[in-house]
Amino acid sequence: MEAAAVTVTRSAARRRRGRQLQEEQEEQEPRPRRRRPGRRIKDDEEETVFREVVSFSPDPLPVRYYDKDTTKPVSFYLSSLEELLAWTPRMEDGFNVALEPLACRQPPLSSQRPRTLLCHDMMGGYLDDRFIQGSVVQTPYAFYHWQCIDVFVYFSHHSVTIPPVGWTNAAHRHGVCVLGTFITEWNEGGRLCEAFLAGDEHSYQAVADRLVQIAQFFRFDGWLINIENSLSLAAVGNTPPFLRYLTTQLHRQVPGGLVLWYDSVVQSGQLKWQDELNQHNRVFFDSCDGFFTNYNWREEHLERMLGQAGERRADVYVGVDVFARGNVVGGRFDTDKSLELIRKHGFSVALFAPGWVYECLEKKDFFQNQDKFWGRLERYLPTHSICSLPFVTSFCLGMGARRVCYGQEEAVGPWYHLSAQEIQPLFGEHRLGEDGRGWVKTHCCLEDAWHGGSSLLVRGVIPPEVGNVAVRLFSLQAPVPPKIFLSMVYKLEGPTDVTVALELTTGDASSCHIGGISVLNETSSRHSLRPLRVPPTKLARWVGRCGRQLSRGWVQHCYEVSLRGCLLLDLLVCFSRPPGSREEESFTCRLGEIQVMLPRGAQAGLAVCPAGVGVEATPGRSLLRFCGELGWRSQGGEMCGWARPLPAPGRPTVLSLLPCQVVDAASLLAPLPQVETVTISQVHWQPATSEREGPPALLQLSCTLHWSFLLSQVRCFRIHYWGGTSDGSPGRELPRPEMPTFLGLAFATQYRIVDLLVEAAEPGQDRRVEFLVEPVPKEGFRVPQAEWGRAALLYSAPA
Repeated sequence: MEAAAVTVTRSAARRRRGRQLQEEQEEQEPRPRRRRPGRRIKDDEEETVFREVVSFSPDPLPVRYYDKDTTKPVSFYLSSLEELLAWTPRMEDGFNVALEPLACRQPPLSSQRPRTLLCHDMMGGYLDDRFIQGSVVQTPYAFYHWQCIDVFVYFSHHSVTIPPVGWTNAAHRHGVCVLGTFITEWNEGGRLCEAFLAGDEHSYQAVADRLVQIAQFFRFDGWLINIENSLSLAAVGNTPPFLRYLTTQLHRQVPGGLVLWYDSVVQSGQLKWQDELNQHNRVFFDSCDGFFTNYNWREEHLERMLGQAGERRADVYVGVDVFARGNVVGGRFDTDKSLELIRKHGFSVALFAPGWVYECLEKKDFFQNQDKFWGRLERYLPTHSICSLPFVTSFCLGMGARRVCYGQEEAVGPWYHLSAQEIQPLFGEHRLGEDGRGWVKTHCCLEDAWHGGSSLLVRGVIPPEVGNVAVRLFSLQAPVPPKIFLSMVYKLEGPTDVTVALELTTGDASSCHIGGISVLNETSSRHSLRPLRVPPTKLARWVGRCGRQLSRGWVQHCYEVSLRGCLLLDLLVCFSRPPGSREEESFTCRLGEIQVMLPRGAQAGLAVCPAGVGVEATPGRSLLRFCGELGWRSQGGEMCGWARPLPAPGRPTVLSLLPCQVVDAASLLAPLPQVETVTISQVHWQPATSEREGPPALLQLSCTLHWSFLLSQVRCFRIHYWGGTSDGSPGRELPRPEMPTFLGLAFATQYRIVDLLVEAAEPGQDRRVEFLVEPVPKEGFRVPQAEWGRAALLYSAPA
């Protein structure tokens, strides 16, 4: 059922801005079939109001896109060739489109460094992760070692496995590409293959075109092709041309796209796993981007593959079944034995079903087991660097026991929302001192959060012979603008004299210069406030918390730094013993937020440093030491950089600051666009079952909100509502609460409200519910309500 509309009275300027935002979004993706919004009864500068007469007549939603029990939007798969060929974009598909583009990273996936692929196969797939707007789960599965992997494959046994959008958003934030799975199996799979591979080129090209269109529309990066059934001679003859066509078209439509082939069928058409790349299956490897071997290999298989792979050794992903099924090397907590052999011969690795630690071990020990599993592999997993900025993280895992918004608790109870996972650090444990008595370890922490559902817990002991310890959190290769602002939100637990500082390792291109470090909103004998020349519209909000004790014990520090020609390489957090102390010092620190922001519209550049340069900023402390080639370019409004170092003496530069938020001045001063054109559609009513006695009765309201906004400027949207009543008499509306009620997070310009309890309207009386869309900017401050988008639903009982 649709709400009703009649007039529009927004200003012309705001109409133009709304159209521009919509046009920009439409240019980026195919245009789906849109569901008409409801009938609008008035529209002014503040909000749009829609009219609805309550009706309990059924208005079924498409089952593919909505959970049949709750009508919550869900990610979906396709089960047949007919469904694949018939797919075209619909409005409902917009829920499943990834917000996050694939972040720039170093080294790029195209480099010949051996890679790490994670193939996520868990209990058939599409579990709690299928709920696009999140779900209530007590002990969900979480993956957070993103900087250790390069490719993420979402695997299931459905014919066309489209990755749930939460996984794509989380992976893309970390520079990890995401693949879906196209699989055929058993007799039914054989018939499917004959239908599109045994005919002419138009048949297999139609399938390839649709696979490319799906990846492009939903904004993931390619496909694992898994043919696990025998093929006729005609079908197997067309398989290499199918792979070549699919790969070529994907590369054209999806930059950085990837097509991988799984080791199953050989060139004769037989289903015969080889556990290696050899002359029987090389034709498929030569037709696409990479080869995923079966799991029952031995070292002699790896040795034979050296000649077959040639210069494409990194394109061979040697399969490792973490469940250790069959005659395999390693697996489970001995998976490091597999990786030792694979890396010895220079191949990439494909870890199949590392969710074993969740499926087969105690759920209460999940985080401990997860860290143990990945910690044992650490030496064999080269990390990649983040080089696309802005860089924002509150360390949220996309789950929690409560939901916190900038220090304020707003909901208690378990939640799980993969798209809400923010950039995760490097995790690990390090021993210190001569006898190893000192240590430091990083953990996920669900017990407390500054924003979201978790924080980063750093615990350790500094032994007497060690003055401080620095823990690398992030590997970066990112150029910075001339002026940046840094901020930290942190909390030290318990009594301690240990001090916390941020260390940035930086590189330069002969001209790198640090002009000064100034403290904002704090008194300091060494640093002074550096005022901005432009009125600080947004900066005033950002700086307002600096240097202050915040709610629930959190503290924020902010700094301004002048830089020129510098490259950020690493981000470390440093813990130091108090001056004069010779005792063992323990500490527990929670990090709540880190941000790194760069200006939009940065120009490309290149510089070469022929010799090492050291710059002193504090007595005895070298700040800059880097040699090599430094470059940067603008990509989709984001700034990407790279560095190719030249041989030079000395160690990397260390810039010591407090932990950290890095924000560009221009970004803070730029106005944030308003949320435009909020509409209400797909309205559905149900009588509510309630134990409350007496009138008014309650109803359950479900509806869909749509709006216009430039997605590149936000982390997400927060959806709220106000409930109230109006009987049509001016001035007799009931007062509403000071703050609206939080409903959930949106990572697209649409949101499905499900089973919201509202009071029923009496005959002859209107009731009203108002929905608000709050954009969450990347700088980490709250936007005033006047800048939120809003729409109201005025509803009445049937005549």
